[in-house]
This record gives sequence, C-alpha cells and structure tokens, in this order.
Amino acid sequence: MDEWQLLRRADGPVTRGRLAADLRALGLAPGDTVMTHTRLSALGYVAGGPQTLIAALLDAIGESGTLMAPCGWNDALPYDFTRWPRAWQEAVRAEHPAFDPALSEADHNNGRLPEALRHWPGAVRGRHPDAGFVAVGARAHELMDHQPWDHPHGADSPLARLTACDGRVLLLGAPLDTLTLLHHAEALADAPGKRHVTYEQPVTEDGRRVWRRFTDIDTEGEAFPYGNVVPPGRRPFEVIAEEMLAAGTGRRGRVAAAESHLFEAPAVVRFGVDWIERRIR
Repeated sequence: MDEWQLLRRADGPVTRGRLAADLRALGLAPGDTVMTHTRLSALGYVAGGPQTLIAALLDAIGESGTLMAPCGWNDALPYDFTRWPRAWQEAVRAEHPAFDPALSEADHNNGRLPEALRHWPGAVRGRHPDAGFVAVGARAHELMDHQPWDHPHGADSPLARLTACDGRVLLLGAPLDTLTLLHHAEALADAPGKRHVTYEQPVTEDGRRVWRRFTDIDTEGEAFPYGNVVPPGRRPFEVIAEEMLAAGTGRRGRVAAAESHLFEAPAVVRFGVDWIERRIR
C-alpha cells in the first residue's frame, strides 16, 4: 500500500499527538499495564512508524504504566525439524545460533512494533525463544523475569502476570483472532482433548549454547478440538472475542483509521476459560 492510500485512509498523517488523544479516548489511562497487538497499516500513515506509535502509547499510560507486546523469535526452528534428514538436523544442531534476547529478531508475524519495542531504552525481553514477550515501563521486570521454560502460557507466565496485575489488552487495528491472552485461558482450561507439543530450540544458559526441550499447549495448531464448536472458516479466538464483546466485555473504538479494541485481562481469561470448558466436551 503506498503512502497516498495510507494518508487518505486516516484523512492525513497520523501523528503522536493524534494517536495519544485517540488512545485516551478509547480508555487507556496513566498507570495502565497494557499488552498491545498492532496492524500498523490499519492506522493510516503513521508519521515516524513504530517509534511514533510506541511514544504515543507511553504518553497515554505515563511513567507509571507498562507497555508489553508478544515478541517471539523470527528465526526459531520449526517444531518438526526433528523429522528432517539426519544430515540437515546435524547441521543446524551444530551451528544454529542460540536465542539471545538482546540480538534475536522478533517474529515478523507479530508486526513491526515488537521489533521496535525490544530496542526501546529500558526494554526487558523475556528469555523464552518461542513464547516470548517484551515490555517497557514500571512493571517490565515483574512481567518478564524468569518466565517458565515449560508451559510458558500457563501459571507464572507473562500472560498470567499481566492478568494478576489487572492488566489490559489493546488491539490496534489487529484482528480479533490475535487476542494472544486467550492462550493463557487455554492453558488454564480443563476440557477434553487438550493438545500439547514438545519441541527443541537452542538457548543460552550460563553463557553456553545449549539445546533445550520445551513443552507447551499447541499454539501453532489448536490447543483444543474446536472443529465441533467453531463454524468452518472461522478462527476460534475470533469467535470467542466476538461473543465476549457481545456480552459486554471489552470496548470498541477508533484509533486514527483503525477499528480498535480494549479488553480487561482478567475478564478475558475468565470468559475464555468458561467458554472452553462449556463448549469443548
């Protein structure tokens, strides 16, 4: 999409001040701890790109607030690399670099903002190579430090900590199926057919590159057999989020040109766990 299309989308350039005002109107407030998912192009032509957006978000939540985003690792090995021919496996085991929170690039699938946020002054990035997050602000260490290696969306995960501190989730032009916090609901829910994956990645421990095996719910496929309760062609998180909004949980509004949503983390988790446990049988 070229600049003129983006400019017309928001009736002119989207500036830091304009973004901060719209974010406050949506409900962000000083002291908030908020995780954001962003589709930057949906906002329009953001003058300055992710740097401007991050600054506006920090303006809205103030010095006592905390901004968090899913980060991941763009060069993580696929879960099924252990099915590659033995010579290929040996090559990556010998030389694939270890995940490094300071150096490893954020997953491109999470958009441009996480990569910019991890370079922000004072940013704290979690140690997990796959289910990793990054945060800036007053609670950054509280959210990020010592994330469990196994079950990284479950108890004591950054998502659990976000929920425990009455955090919020902001979707800025991002589709409803990006509501990552529902992975925490999946980790907590007690319903039949829960699916887990085990995979390996190289990480750094005590200054050494080591291979580590991880266990998590299946976030790349589906953590539960949703096929019987979600219509064909629909994504489970999209359906859950739509029902959540219809029930009065969450706010809708526009930030620049983008339809955006603001959710309270504890309410999302409660609704998600209840939805899964009632529907999946």
